[in-house]
Amino acid sequence: MSQLPFRTPVSAHHREPVLDVVVPVFNEEKDLEPSVRRLHAHLRETFPYPFRITVADNASTDETPRIAAQLAAELPELEWLRLAEKGRGRALHAAWSGSRAPVLAYVDVDLSTDLAALLPLVAPLISGHSDIAIGTRLARGSRVVRGPKREAISRCYNALLRSTLAVGFSDAQCGFKAVRRDVAERLLPLVKDSGWFFDTELLVIAERAGLRIHEVPVDWVDDPDSRVDILSTALADLRGIARIGRELARGTLPTASLRRGTDASPSGGLVGQLLRFAAVGAVSSLGYVLLYVALRPIAGGQAANALALLVCALANTAANRRLTFGLRGRTGALRHQAQGLLVFTVGLALTSGSLALLHHMTPTPSRTTEVGVLVAANLAATLVRFLLFRAWVFPTRRRREAEESAI
Repeated sequence: MSQLPFRTPVSAHHREPVLDVVVPVFNEEKDLEPSVRRLHAHLRETFPYPFRITVADNASTDETPRIAAQLAAELPELEWLRLAEKGRGRALHAAWSGSRAPVLAYVDVDLSTDLAALLPLVAPLISGHSDIAIGTRLARGSRVVRGPKREAISRCYNALLRSTLAVGFSDAQCGFKAVRRDVAERLLPLVKDSGWFFDTELLVIAERAGLRIHEVPVDWVDDPDSRVDILSTALADLRGIARIGRELARGTLPTASLRRGTDASPSGGLVGQLLRFAAVGAVSSLGYVLLYVALRPIAGGQAANALALLVCALANTAANRRLTFGLRGRTGALRHQAQGLLVFTVGLALTSGSLALLHHMTPTPSRTTEVGVLVAANLAATLVRFLLFRAWVFPTRRRREAEESAI
């Protein structure tokens, strides 16, 4: 599958709805009508583009379907759909998949998030600046009113995500998010969860693919009538975290089709690659020197040099594979390491030759001189190593794109 195209702004003269705001509901006969009318009035007064509101009823058993149908008949900008199975993620997946609006959003029916944040939420997506936007209750500038129990649960959950999945976004489950449709079309088929973990999984996959996630601090007031089962939701979230963690560990999380074709990073752009390669090389060189100094008294000069180079070569290849050339997962990893070891022989030949020459010229050189010669030889091999990595071990993104377009 081809990569995502470059982000472009939505036309200011777009006649069809630019924004589709989905309100997922389950047995919300009390809150549905006042909340939808409030949302509709806000959009009519403040949103400068055509919009649509979609009520996504996931298997309600009360009067929710009837109320939604009445609202849809009365308000021209409102539609509703009914699903036979329960699940917030399922409702969002269905509503977003069926919409043709360039920007897709959702809000919780209780409207706990101040709607003043809606335009700042979707503006970066309309302008083409970002791929996904989320409201956050945990960033500086947010104003949140809720009990200590829910505050603690929210902060613990997001801390758990950061510690286990190394995510960068601050608030996974605030019910206030938006996504560009071109991203959603690629992203939704990859999201497996149909419940409350849907948000987290969507964000993890997007972040791992390098998509730009914009965060908006929000004002948020807890709904005291919330009927979310905290225990069952927490257990489902833990299972979801474990599943995503396994997929990340195995390198099976499918993100290739989500990368922007014009992204200059991590594998496109010679200057960017050189800078990342140099940074990895600097860390590798430091690690090499420390290892050599530690091994030299035990193994001798030549053996210490070879062992230090071998360890650093493996780490250097793995780091450049991911950071410099943007390759993730297990596919081709062993082949890349084997090729990296062949490239390692260049460094071994240069550094070992330099060391042998130094000892031939000065049988007992100082430790400072010896280390300095080795570092200089290691740096001399860097350019050759980079060229071999770029042309042979890790073909550039442009070359891979040309090969894919030729198929």
